[in-house]
Amino acid sequence: MAGRALTLHPDRLLPADPGVRAVGRRIYEHIRSLPIISPHGHVAARILAEDAAFADPTTLLLSPDHYVTRLLHASGVPLDRLGVGAGPLSESQSRSAWRLLGEHWPLFRGTPVRYWLDGELADIFDVEQQLSADTADAVYDRIAACLQRTDFRPRALYERFGIEVLATTDDPCDDLAAHEQLRTDPTWGGRVVPTFRPDRYLDPAGPDWPAAIERLGAAAGIDTGDYPGYVAALEERRRYFVAHGGVSSDHSAIDARTDPLAPEDAQRVYRAALRGAANAEECAAFRRHMLGEMARMACDDGLVMTLHPGVYRNHHAPTARAFGADTGHDIPVRTEFTRALRPLLERYGTHPNLHLVLFTVDETAFSREIAPLAGFYPSVYAGAPWWFLDAPDAIRRYRAAITETTGFSRSSGFVDDTRAFCSIPARHDMSRRIDAGHLAGLVGEHRLDEDDAMQIAHALVVHNPRHVFKL
Repeated sequence: MAGRALTLHPDRLLPADPGVRAVGRRIYEHIRSLPIISPHGHVAARILAEDAAFADPTTLLLSPDHYVTRLLHASGVPLDRLGVGAGPLSESQSRSAWRLLGEHWPLFRGTPVRYWLDGELADIFDVEQQLSADTADAVYDRIAACLQRTDFRPRALYERFGIEVLATTDDPCDDLAAHEQLRTDPTWGGRVVPTFRPDRYLDPAGPDWPAAIERLGAAAGIDTGDYPGYVAALEERRRYFVAHGGVSSDHSAIDARTDPLAPEDAQRVYRAALRGAANAEECAAFRRHMLGEMARMACDDGLVMTLHPGVYRNHHAPTARAFGADTGHDIPVRTEFTRALRPLLERYGTHPNLHLVLFTVDETAFSREIAPLAGFYPSVYAGAPWWFLDAPDAIRRYRAAITETTGFSRSSGFVDDTRAFCSIPARHDMSRRIDAGHLAGLVGEHRLDEDDAMQIAHALVVHNPRHVFKL
């Protein structure tokens, strides 16, 4: 394999100032080997339940990772040539896609995607040369050979990565069979928990909503022909998730509004929506009402409520039709929380059983709204930088934006939010390095002593996610 050496600098992402960097090193060493707690992600439980060998390098590292594919697409590479939305790839298809990644590798300079992938290649697969057009085949062969070994099966990698908890994201009608298989397998010692993701059942404007509601009723064993039955079916499915180890529900909508409807209005709009007769304004009002209902249910059943509004889903309709959702064309929009969440927080914001974690891709909301909300309401926590913001400089800005208002205890801990299984350790390591550097800066300014910084760093990795997500 010819090319430039792939080396990971031991001080990567730590402060440039030598004195502060030395403090950052000590803090990082204190937390680098702590277990990974991943309370929000999209790796399927089936992968670990089946524990089958990963098919090929492209299917593992490239095609499921929209962080990678979207920038390639922006540079003129068609998604179908990258295996996006495809079934099993032939060896020639997989290798061809990988070669495209190698040819376009310079596109990722300076991006967190490059940081993660370099970490995956070097730390997991012992690749010694940088990826390029010239080395793509040799790197591919190296990874493919590793994937034939039992120590690169999903369960072996789970243990090697040091994962303590891994949360999946699941449809409310899912029977959670893979989770049950893992739970009852005497050879499995990990913990994989389902997450209740009800968006499609809360928004009557979504495609095929009446059919979705019919499936919901069938899964719950409850007649959803009227609004009370629909609410009861959602409550029943939440109980099912709790019984199968679920700890949270996950919510995404274009806005965070939670205006309640009177019961008779909710019934009226629900019946109209089942007939396909509800207008756009009524559908939006019902969705907002149901977000508040999710908080009410959370007070009863204890599921942590994570909310990440402000994303325009499937922005490019032709790509959505050809490749499906979550293929790189969801785009952030400006988000408002303070007025939007007041109806929910007026009713439930001080309830002892509610944990509401607010994520955003509009970082102007961190200091303006999310930190002040988390700094007053005992139920509210500032979610970590997520999606477009889970990058080094954005994480630094997040810490600077929220800490003066909320301290460190009101933040969620890092979430990797990934479908790319092998990127989990690289993403968490990045967060630990950034937080170590931030804390080192506070020590250097004599705003913290080093013992305090060590305790905070440990809490951000272990205590905060366990507490916020009730783990």
